Amino acid sequence: MAQFKPYAEGIEVRGTIIRSTIDGMGVFKNVAFKILSDVGFDNIIFSEDRWYSQKKWLEAFRRISEEVGPNTLFTIGTKIMKNAVLPPLNTIEEALSLMDIAYHMNYRDRKGRILYDPVKKVMSEGIGHYKCIMAKDGKNKAIMFCDNPYPCDFDRGIITEFSRKFSPFAKAVHIDSKPCRKKGADSCTYLVTW
Repeated sequence: MAQFKPYAEGIEVRGTIIRSTIDGMGVFKNVAFKILSDVGFDNIIFSEDRWYSQKKWLEAFRRISEEVGPNTLFTIGTKIMKNAVLPPLNTIEEALSLMDIAYHMNYRDRKGRILYDPVKKVMSEGIGHYKCIMAKDGKNKAIMFCDNPYPCDFDRGIITEFSRKFSPFAKAVHIDSKPCRKKGADSCTYLVTW
């Protein structure tokens, strides 16, 4: 599936994650609130206990992509880490390797089940994945493979911020020789260096 299209019906995202949209718009918060309202998010409460439609949030991303642009999508991605429920992360390697678990901890299915159960260590499907492959040569780099319905630039922002929390000069670069969701592909691939 390409970006902006949910993989499963009825998926919901934590209210705290929606806050990243507002935080990422900076001085244009009023534009973010208008877009969120236009797609059906009225009276948003940014709480771990509140859940909202992933389908509507993806529609908001589509609108932001068309009306504001990729740099804003990247900035919204950089705000995810401060708003998400996360597993313990102590190193850049853990942050990248556990990104898929963190992703699933902030979504639930139509029956209200969170997509990652940390007690049973069970992950449910329905939103795609973030896969990390660390360099085997001991160098400070990794490949991140993202097959989810979110925009390419948003994912690059998430990966960049997860990396910079532990290494301030880390960067994530889209590997242009690989498929890209901007071009209708199902995934994007990034080289992360630090």
